[in-house]
Amino acid sequence: MIMEKIPPLFDFDTMPEPETFSNGLTGQDIISVSQFNLEKLRYIFERAREMRELVERRGSADLLKGKIEAALFYEPSTRTSASFIAAMERLGGSVIPITQGVQFSSVSKGETLADTIRTLEQYADVIVLRHPKIGAAQVAADYADVPVINAGDGAGEHPTQALLDLFTIREELGHVDGLRVAMVGDLRYGRTVHSLTRLLRHFDISLRFVSPEILRLPLTVMNEVIDAKIDVRETHDVADVIENVDVLYVTRVQKERFTDLAQYEEVKNQYEITPELMARAKKKMVVMHPLPRVGEIHYSVDDDPRAAYFRQVRNGMYIRMALLAAVLGKA
Repeated sequence: MIMEKIPPLFDFDTMPEPETFSNGLTGQDIISVSQFNLEKLRYIFERAREMRELVERRGSADLLKGKIEAALFYEPSTRTSASFIAAMERLGGSVIPITQGVQFSSVSKGETLADTIRTLEQYADVIVLRHPKIGAAQVAADYADVPVINAGDGAGEHPTQALLDLFTIREELGHVDGLRVAMVGDLRYGRTVHSLTRLLRHFDISLRFVSPEILRLPLTVMNEVIDAKIDVRETHDVADVIENVDVLYVTRVQKERFTDLAQYEEVKNQYEITPELMARAKKKMVVMHPLPRVGEIHYSVDDDPRAAYFRQVRNGMYIRMALLAAVLGKA
């Protein structure tokens, strides 16, 4: 049995409980953050806290014993793939890891994504997919009879990363409403930025977007923020926001998304978070990063108690444990 009842969390915990609320995720695909309202966010975060307590006390459980996850990664991944594998194994399940050498598999022989998915569902109870094309996760879900979890589709969305990011903000600062969040770096191709921005629309926050002109937030996402009547500003200089933000969410400039490498070279080192810059920040704030980093946060910042990016990584395992249990009907 998973731990005793935990205290309620989040700013919306004063909402009355619905009379017949189930997790609403059993058997469902996880494709976009648009699937999550405040009720479902609360449910997943409560389960994630239980998963953290489970791991800290016992290490693992048999909640998903007999269940199999197929981890299908068409793009290189360290954190997300390892996190999903660890999450499944911590809960007693098994994993078919297809995380390296996909180019040498049936894909290289011309097999379509649809046929790959239809094949894997013969072996697995849930499929975790990362793919370089926007919309690939939805295509997979359309063909699969088992739940598909989007682990990143090109420059589109990364819903599980956004969930762990939001969970980390809440755990680090104690609340979400009233915060000022700055997102720095590659806002054009950064799927983690797109998904987190969409989740934050549920809250009373302010957003600051810091990027070079060629890496500005896509207009479609910006319009969603404006329509939600969120206080939002754009700037090219992180120095404009560092003194007032509660969350500094830093992203790397993604070389692999550029077709013109000259443009990449021009902007790759535009933002660097240093101890000198952090000296100007609030005493109580957090620095986050979806990782990997390639120089945008100096290693000398790692010992700063406000540096939350490795705690963020661990939170990812708890969130993915909660999601796997939920979609497989075992939460």
